[in-house]
Order: sequence, then C-alpha cells, then structure tokens
Amino acid sequence: MLKNVKWFFVVLVFSSFISLSFDKRKTPTEKLPLGAQAPELVLGKEKQPLSLQAAKGNYILLSFWASYDAASRTRNARLHNVVSDDARVEMISISFDRYQSVFNAAVRQDGISDNVYQEMEGENSEIFKSYDLKHGFINYLVNDRGVIVAKNVTPSELASLLHQAEIDARPLKKMTLDTTKSKEISNQTGSVQI
Repeated sequence: MLKNVKWFFVVLVFSSFISLSFDKRKTPTEKLPLGAQAPELVLGKEKQPLSLQAAKGNYILLSFWASYDAASRTRNARLHNVVSDDARVEMISISFDRYQSVFNAAVRQDGISDNVYQEMEGENSEIFKSYDLKHGFINYLVNDRGVIVAKNVTPSELASLLHQAEIDARPLKKMTLDTTKSKEISNQTGSVQI
C-alpha cells in the first residue's frame, strides 16, 4: 500500500511538471522600456500638460510617490536632495495622495517645494495608467528629447549617471605634435628625429 502511494505522488509531480511546460501564458511586457518616449503629463485638475522638454543636454526626473508608501516617499526626498545641487536636472515630483492636508504635511516634512504636484485621482488617473504604476511607484529620468534614459534610479545611481554624462559631454582634447621643433634622440644605432 505504501509503495502505491509513493508511485502516485511521483506520477502526480511528474504530470505537474509536464503541464507547466505547456503553459502558454504570455509574459508581461514592460509598458515603458528604456528608449521609449515619455507620455505626456496632464494632472487631473490641470488643463495644460506639464512640460517634459528640458534644455539641451539637461534631464527631467519624474518621481512618483505617495505619503502612504514609505519607500517611494523616502526615495523622492533623497532624490530631491541630489537634484537640488545639480542645475542639469529638473525634478517633477508627483504625489498620489488623495488628501490635500496629508500631501502638504509630507511636502513640508520632506523639505521639497519646487515642482511638486498632487494627483488626487490616484489609480484612476491617466498618469497612473500611462506610466504603468500599478506595480509600485517608480521614477523616470528623461533626456532633453523626452526619451526615457533610466528607470527607478536610486540617489547614488543618479549621481553616477550624471557624473558619467558630464564625462561623456566633455570635448576630446586633440593631441598635437609640435613639428616646428625637432629633437634628436640618440640611441645605439643612430639618431631619430621627432
């Protein structure tokens, strides 16, 4: 009897593996991958869209957060501290808090004041849907052409990206050889002019 039960479980496990291998569910695709154009930002109560056009060579950091989500709120405040020291990045901070008093208290406590907006429609808002925030609040770094160049960056990653962009933007120095002066270097076989 015990031997039959053992084989029953073996067959059950084996058939489970076979059925999983034929599972045809599609894997979810990212709605906004790197390199995609950032969707337009229109807050529920605003008529004009927020501009996602940065000056040439600059960036816009879109940070989505809510006071009830401690991780996103902390990340938003830390990113604000990094961005406030760098003129190349403009931060647009969008909170999904439903109550104005909660939003005002969070902004005051976190010390953020520039470009802070509240989207009171929450999960029903177009921003929430177009930026695919159903899996959590994230941030997007957008270049001067409105293209997403980084997602969900931490403050240290943002500082590193900005430092790398600064290095990449530097003009290359041309090495020139002064041919007006010639020097003779002697070696055992003779002399060489440079």
